[in-house]
Amino acid sequence: MIIAFQGVHGAYSEEAIRQHYGEEAETLPCPSFEDLFKAVESHQAALGMLPVENSLTGTVASSWELLMDFDLRIQAEVILRVRHALLAPAGTKLAEVKRAKSHPQGLGQCERYLARRGIQPIVHFDTAGSARDLAAAPEPHTAAIASALAGKLYGLEMLDYGIEDQPFNFTRFFVIGHGSPQRTDRAKTSVVFALQDAPGALHAALGEFASRGINLTKIESKPRRNKPWQYYFYLDFDGHIDDPNCEAAVVGLLRRAAIFKLLGSYPAAKLTGEESES
Repeated sequence: MIIAFQGVHGAYSEEAIRQHYGEEAETLPCPSFEDLFKAVESHQAALGMLPVENSLTGTVASSWELLMDFDLRIQAEVILRVRHALLAPAGTKLAEVKRAKSHPQGLGQCERYLARRGIQPIVHFDTAGSARDLAAAPEPHTAAIASALAGKLYGLEMLDYGIEDQPFNFTRFFVIGHGSPQRTDRAKTSVVFALQDAPGALHAALGEFASRGINLTKIESKPRRNKPWQYYFYLDFDGHIDDPNCEAAVVGLLRRAAIFKLLGSYPAAKLTGEESES
């Protein structure tokens, strides 16, 4: 079974694949999120690992838009603890490092660490790509910030680990694929909908869930690209679409919605001790 991800080998998305499916999982790197969706849609890959939200930086907007555009379903939820590593060619000592390359987000998440050590941040297009390119063309006094997996894949030494400034840095992923996954006891459901522009429309729509005691775990609005100043609402809630109270709430929402799409009912991620403490 081939699982697609966006980025180059060693990306955190590939780390999420290995966490969820094991070290022997066969992976397919894709240049963009749209290419990831196309790989799954065309059955070039059976599944895709899609980042949708980070606990520090928020929603990955393009991921939710593509979930709306493509006819694929969420198969599972995965939560990865993001730990950044400082990587360098063999023989480099930590005290010798004067520059560190990474994606702007990775650099930003390690800003205080770099400042304490007097290391200059250098922007690169990709976290894992910075490790790959440094391994291919080593530069003196230069390191990369990427995953431990990237260091292992590209033969770099890990000079330091867990260098992110905030200890509770998690990325939430959706596994996407064809059809619906097997129903489980601990499920979540994701939907997207749009409403008529009327007073109290959102309050009434959300009331379908509140009146049935259904816990909403996420709600976010996004502009409709073809309707200026009108919005889609992305909604996650606890429970499976086939649970009687969830089904009744969705039927009530359907009566009020101008547009509705079920993104999937899927197994919810199991929280580790670290996530529970966050």
